[in-house]
This record gives sequence, structure tokens and C-alpha cells, in this order.
Amino acid sequence: MRIAFFDTKQYDVGPFTRCGEAAGVEFKFFEPKLTADTAGLAAGYDGVCIFVNDTADAEVIDKLYNEGVRFIALRCAGYNNVDVKHAFGRLHVFHVPAYSPYAVAEHAMALLLTSIRRIHKAYNRTRDFNFSLSGMTGFDLHGKTVGVVGTGRIGRVFIDICRGFGMNIIAYDKFPAKDAGIDYVGLSELYARSDIISFHCPLTDETYHMLNSETVKELKRGVVIINTSRGALIDAEALLAGIKSRVIGAACLDVYEEESDIFFEDFSGHIVDDDTLARLISMPNVIVTSHQAFLTEEALHNIAETTVGNITDFGVRGTCDNELCYHCGNTETCKKQRLERCF
Repeated sequence: MRIAFFDTKQYDVGPFTRCGEAAGVEFKFFEPKLTADTAGLAAGYDGVCIFVNDTADAEVIDKLYNEGVRFIALRCAGYNNVDVKHAFGRLHVFHVPAYSPYAVAEHAMALLLTSIRRIHKAYNRTRDFNFSLSGMTGFDLHGKTVGVVGTGRIGRVFIDICRGFGMNIIAYDKFPAKDAGIDYVGLSELYARSDIISFHCPLTDETYHMLNSETVKELKRGVVIINTSRGALIDAEALLAGIKSRVIGAACLDVYEEESDIFFEDFSGHIVDDDTLARLISMPNVIVTSHQAFLTEEALHNIAETTVGNITDFGVRGTCDNELCYHCGNTETCKKQRLERCF
């Protein structure tokens, strides 16, 4: 099996090379992202391996299909960048539903603690031998109410971490986890009651801009917003307006809705054209990390192992348990239960 690997970063090469060699899968690493212009690089390969900021829309899928590519192997959980409906009948699509929920959940808590205890500011001050505590007052997490939007694997790990801090937990999910001991409420109630809100849900048409100029009005004044899921869950302009109006007390962002041409690259010494991102970063109560919540050694190994497993399963038995198939209308749960190919 020969795979064209797009949007390669240095940290990808080792884990994927090791797992690929052990399974007889050969990766050709390309630095450019997958787009309509770069799809031709995949000519002659069995499949492509892509990440969150690669593009697999209808045009790209058609080009890959015409080049003889048989499948798309996502090395992430989210698939909002893939036109799964258009891929049906052309390309099989696999993803990595779980690689390390601990990595993302722990990063979300790290961002929260850094923000409310001013750790990033203290680090900069003490490096200049400034040991003043002026402006460094934070607040206890114990007893605060945290609203968790999305209670999949990552959301539930984050809930467990919050329980360790003695926080009051409420949650919203369109499909509540049964017998999980989680206090589910409506989204409007969650917005109104929460001192802290953390987003852990996938990006869909329904969740796009679920925090927007109207729902910001429902928030408890001074709320801390955390997003380690997908940037477009939050309308960045509405978030900025909420911060400026003092409704939102702080924001901790590992994702941004227009990140695809910015994140994972070094723009130090350059002028970034995205005025909204520039204004967010300039705010003293905003922390932005560059989509690194997944980036732990354990997660990288699990991502590579699962991705290679998806590829070999498809090659050996013709099906893959982690296939995303539009055939039955439910992308992640096929009625055929992966016993045979949908096409």
C-alpha cells in the first residue's frame, strides 16, 4: 500500500514511518496541504493521508478519484473538511475516532489554569526579575460551575478532571451519554449558569457558530470560554465583541475558525492579514495556542497506529471499522456494521 501523506510536519514522520514499516505501508511525505492544485501529487498512490486543514471537497475528491486513489485516511477525529456525501461511491474515508482524549482534555485544563492564575504573565515578569503581584489575582476553580458542550470521550475526560477540582458540572449534548452521572441541561441554561464553558463537540451544520452574537447575550457575565475542538463552533467576531463588552471575562483558544492558512506555520517577523485574530491575540485576557492540544507523544503514536490499522484493514479484508460512510445517512454508524463494503 502506497500512501500520499499531505501537510507533513516534522513530528509526523517518525511515528508514521515506524508504524508503516511494521505493517508494510509506504508513506510518501509531501509538505503542501491537499488542495485542488496539489491533488495531482497523489497520482499512482492507493490512498491519501490528510489532516484538519487539508481540503477534500467535491473538486478534490473528483481529482483524486480520477488519479486512481481509492481512499482518504484522516489522521484526526474531525471530518468537517471532507465532503463525505460526495465521496460516497468514489472514495472510502477513514478517521481516527479516539487517539488520546487525555491529551486534549488536559490541554483544555492547562489553558484554563494558565489564564485564571495568570501563569503566562508571571512567566514573562519573572524572566525580567519583576516579582510584583499587581494584577495577578485569579480565582478558585473549586465551587465554580463549568458547562461542558459535548460529552464524547474528550468531554467526559474533561468532566472527570473538573470533578477533581471540586467544580459543579453541567453539560449539553444532543445525544446525552446514558448512565454517565452527568447533569444535562439545555444549551441556553448552560450559557446562563456557567462560570466556565468548554467546547468538546464536532463541527457540523448544526454546531457551526453555536456561540454567536445572539447567544453571547445569554452568557453569564465574566464567563471564561475554552475551545479545543473546532474553531468555527465560535463566531470569532462575536467572541471579540463579547470580550470588549466585558461579558466574556477570558478566552482560551486552541483553534480558530480561519486557522487553515495560519496555524502550524511560523509567521514571526511577518504581518498577519487576519485582523480578527490579531485583535484577539492582543487582548490581555485571551490565550491562543496553535491547535496543539493533540500534540503528545502518546497521541502521535496512537494516531499513526490507528491510521495505519485503518489502511491495512481496508487492504486485507476490504472493510474498516473507522470508515465514514454516507450510505446509511449516519456517517459514523453504518447499518451494514462494517461487515461488507458499502460500495
